[in-house]
Amino acid sequence: MQTGTSETATADTVTPDPVPTDAVSPDGTPAGVAPAGSVGGDASVPHGGGTAGPTSLRVSGLELGYGTRTVVRDLSVEFPAGRITAIVGANACGKSTLLRATSRLLRPARGTVLLDGADIHRMPTKKLARRLGLLPQSPIAPEGITVVDLVGRGRHPHRSAFSRWSQEDDRAVAEALAATDITHLADRSVDELSGGQRQRVWIAMALAQETDVLLLDEPTTYLDVSHQIEVLDLLADLNAARGTTIVMVLHDLNLAARYADHLVAMAAGRLHAAGAPAEVLTEECVQEVFGLASRIARDPVSGTPLVVPIGRHHVKNTRDDGAEDPRATTGALAPEGGTTE
Repeated sequence: MQTGTSETATADTVTPDPVPTDAVSPDGTPAGVAPAGSVGGDASVPHGGGTAGPTSLRVSGLELGYGTRTVVRDLSVEFPAGRITAIVGANACGKSTLLRATSRLLRPARGTVLLDGADIHRMPTKKLARRLGLLPQSPIAPEGITVVDLVGRGRHPHRSAFSRWSQEDDRAVAEALAATDITHLADRSVDELSGGQRQRVWIAMALAQETDVLLLDEPTTYLDVSHQIEVLDLLADLNAARGTTIVMVLHDLNLAARYADHLVAMAAGRLHAAGAPAEVLTEECVQEVFGLASRIARDPVSGTPLVVPIGRHHVKNTRDDGAEDPRATTGALAPEGGTTE
């Protein structure tokens, strides 16, 4: 397990050229969103624009901030190639800022972001957009745009200025719609959809881009429990079928532990720990990162760590083996129905 002491202005509107970089698109509008291949259901796996093997992503010595305010300090971490990484941490610890910096939406004050060893700030915009994509928090669609048109905008990096829409573009969009179960919504206006449906449209747009690396900032936002699992299953399918390197910010520690191969825990803008979920999610780490007392159990479904938070109410004063929990006498636990005060 790696330990350390070591959020940005992203485009929140999608333009006709949604490329996740710090450049502007050919029509002068800001760059924005996009990500990777499609899997799930009976949909076949898109061919993608990928490389010969899994793509590595690493940051070294990053310092990030807005104006004079530093948010992330001296952060170095590697996201394992071909695996799923979840970034976890308390609110305002710099998770989203780190994710945006890795997509070139935020230029570091110091440090580098390396994609297969190459500095992303030295890569041509379209080359980067064919290999790395970002789905940010709460993107906003152009007014009146239909679902299929929005998903189709994920294909921009694969097309030249004078190329026509191709059968390959049709395939990628159709598979992305099918994988996210929104084919029946294709002709609907995005404005008419519920929050959960809109989130699935954005994910479909990300899938249509077919990149080697997919970055997602809280992809389960606005989704009910069933659709949260569906989206994470979809990402796991994508990773297994194409070897896509997936990095996502998640707030739910138990879903992060279940679906991620690798966790990155941040605290106050620095790396606190990184490694396998069983190594990172300890009672001590949860206390230090979130300021939360907890028990770590075994998830009966996945066998991964299960974080059981301890509050001031509805807490037994004994451990599972019947012995008294010492925290019950120190104020960390309270008798059932009582308080620690």
